[in-house]
Order: sequence, then structure tokens, then C-alpha cells
Amino acid sequence: MSASDDMKNTSEKLVGKGKEAVGDATGNDRLKAEGKTDQASASVKQGAADVKDAAKGVADSFKD
Repeated sequence: MSASDDMKNTSEKLVGKGKEAVGDATGNDRLKAEGKTDQASASVKQGAADVKDAAKGVADSFKD
């Protein structure tokens, strides 16, 4: 995974935290839920990328 993708996922997670905080502070349940969804989405993307990187490392270890 590229550093660019890592930054995008981290950014998406931070935006989600911000939305959740604003939603909580203003009593806007929709915005709060949207923030939580953004965070979960970013975590899933990061997890998938980590698995892909680990699999690539295993595959590379079998090469000459």
C-alpha cells in the first residue's frame, strides 16, 4: 500500500471523528452516525490494505 493511501485512510478517519464530534455537540444524530460510518469505512480499507501487504510479504519470501 502506498503512503498516499495510508494518508487518505487516516484523513477519512479524522474527518469522521470530526463529524461525530460536531454531531454529538449539536445533537445531530445523522451527522454523528455519518461520522462513525466514515471512521468504520476507513478502518476497513486500512485493514484490507494491511492484509494485502502481509500477503505480498509472504509471497515475496518464497521468491529466490
